[in-house]
Amino acid sequence: MNIIKKYFPELTTAQLSQIEQLFPLYKDWNSRINVISRKDIDHLFERHILHSLSIAKVIEFLPGTRILDAGTGGGFPGIPLAILFPEVKFDLADSVGKKIHVVKAIADSIGLKNVSAFQSRVEEMDRKYDFIVSRAVTALPKFYAWVHERIKPRQVNTIPNGILYLKGGDIDNELSVFNGKYTLYRISDFFDEPFFDTKLIIHVPTINL
Repeated sequence: MNIIKKYFPELTTAQLSQIEQLFPLYKDWNSRINVISRKDIDHLFERHILHSLSIAKVIEFLPGTRILDAGTGGGFPGIPLAILFPEVKFDLADSVGKKIHVVKAIADSIGLKNVSAFQSRVEEMDRKYDFIVSRAVTALPKFYAWVHERIKPRQVNTIPNGILYLKGGDIDNELSVFNGKYTLYRISDFFDEPFFDTKLIIHVPTINL
């Protein structure tokens, strides 16, 4: 928990309690349904929760914003972000039903009221969102093709509506198709831990693309 408090000292007691509950819940569920790499479960706070919350260093979502976490897996980045932004609506979608079962159970266990979870492929959904977030479910151009029609044209936040994508490593080839119309954030600019040295947030706005 200390690593979360280090970078998000403004969290309320209730939010800290919700985050603290995630470790025993995920450890229990992961023993039955593998939603997190077994070698990563003991690094949950750093490699999953804090990694997810890095998006909050790029944008503070305004109340009423609607977010889709596409390919959420076990609920990342959606569940940590939903804890941080209780007045923002989060839909978490994944094509694997057992993962959505875990997401629903964990959201219910910690009393998250702003999360809905669906077993669905994102390209089959018809709702519109301000932002779509995800953690490296596929190559970014393919992901963009899946989701860009799900993004609202009207924007109310401080950055344009679009995709906020968590990914690591060399992605120059993936980004070349966007002709410079993206913003790259290095998570190591926000967090000191070596794990984040190669981790990135890519914001791809859907306007002018």
